[in-house]
Amino acid sequence: MTSSHSLLIRRANIILANGELSIGDVLIDEGQILDVASSIDNVTAAREIDAQGLNLLPGVIDPQVHFREPGLEHKEDLFTASCACVKGGVTSFLEMPNTRPPTISQVEMDDKLERAAQKCLVNYGFFIGATLDNVADLLAVEPACGIKIFMGSMGGKLLVDEEAVLDGIFARGKRLIAVHAEDQMRIKQRREQFAGIHDPAIHSQIQDNQTALLATKLALKLSKKYQRRLHILHMSTADEADLLRESKPDWVTAEVTPQHLLLNVSAYEKIGTLAQMNPPLRTTHDNEVLWQALRDGVIDFIATDHAPHLLEEKAKEYPNTPSGMPGVETSLPLMLTAAVEGKCTVSQVANWMSTAVAKAYGIPNKGAIAPGYDADLVLVDLKKYRPVLREELLSKSGWSPFEGWNLTGWPVVTIVGGQIAYEKGRPNTEVRGQALRFVDTPLPS
Repeated sequence: MTSSHSLLIRRANIILANGELSIGDVLIDEGQILDVASSIDNVTAAREIDAQGLNLLPGVIDPQVHFREPGLEHKEDLFTASCACVKGGVTSFLEMPNTRPPTISQVEMDDKLERAAQKCLVNYGFFIGATLDNVADLLAVEPACGIKIFMGSMGGKLLVDEEAVLDGIFARGKRLIAVHAEDQMRIKQRREQFAGIHDPAIHSQIQDNQTALLATKLALKLSKKYQRRLHILHMSTADEADLLRESKPDWVTAEVTPQHLLLNVSAYEKIGTLAQMNPPLRTTHDNEVLWQALRDGVIDFIATDHAPHLLEEKAKEYPNTPSGMPGVETSLPLMLTAAVEGKCTVSQVANWMSTAVAKAYGIPNKGAIAPGYDADLVLVDLKKYRPVLREELLSKSGWSPFEGWNLTGWPVVTIVGGQIAYEKGRPNTEVRGQALRFVDTPLPS
């Protein structure tokens, strides 16, 4: 007996839900995985993909991006960013509220959801941003993946750096709080101390390890006080990793970016202000400690903090240059190259870039290759290497801090909701993702 299904992937090296590798077939229909087996016979499909020699991973869920729409579309927009996503194997993203206007109420949330439905090739979710006086909105806005608090490195409405205000936010509700943990007072003092220096490397001294540690300590203190679900964004220092290793409650998670694992302060000599981001790049010691914390589970997963700026903006003289770098196109190849080099395993990469993210944010039916899960998948080639080339990038920013790096694990096919969103080096711009759902994850008993 035969039946017709939409997509059948054959002979792939499948990263299974338990982390094991198995050669087999995956059957997909109506956006969901129907079956995963060593061989699926007596079935016809509208499309078959021979994936022999390729690795099949759950699609990347990037839990921290800045896609600049609305208000800053000259840097990036939801369409160009999601094209870059599918090129990098990213099938879902969680986007930050620092757009213009900022996402601080239901009105801005609804606007972003409408824009995304029209433009995004991948699945999408959005944070609600905390201000000094929008606690009621933080509790009511739907659907939000979490509350974003900028404790530092931010001006205007989205800067919330007073402990009393932070305490009031942590005290109310149960929604996940994600913090950009830098101490704004210390940043201000050190900007004055190092004023007049135009070498961009000074950025890592101004916003030093202590700047990050002070804010992370405060966020942890408030999280423990209220047993409030806390996520620490883009952890960058050995000091923070050591703090979490000593005292990390079950309800706290943390992430690290590929750039904080793979780049350090030596990058300023090579690429100048293209290496400037918040929190800044650190030392090789920080790289090593962060890697170990990630492998040990002290740090839970990977995010890119994709924060694009145009080259002409980055070409200004420090400190008049914007902080941030693009990342969605290169994050998966970077991590898979690290796996091939022995820094981790391919299964760990799949967990850090998909499974663990879905668990932390309570995203149902995402992050695993198993029957009943959504068919958000990426086929990668771990045998071929290709350099990061500026002219091939799809992000509107048009550059990468990893330009010239020779990487493996580039996506061959990216599948979003059972639809082929990237193939033969090109995005399928007809594909549209869906709004992500978020289910409250109860605190461990």
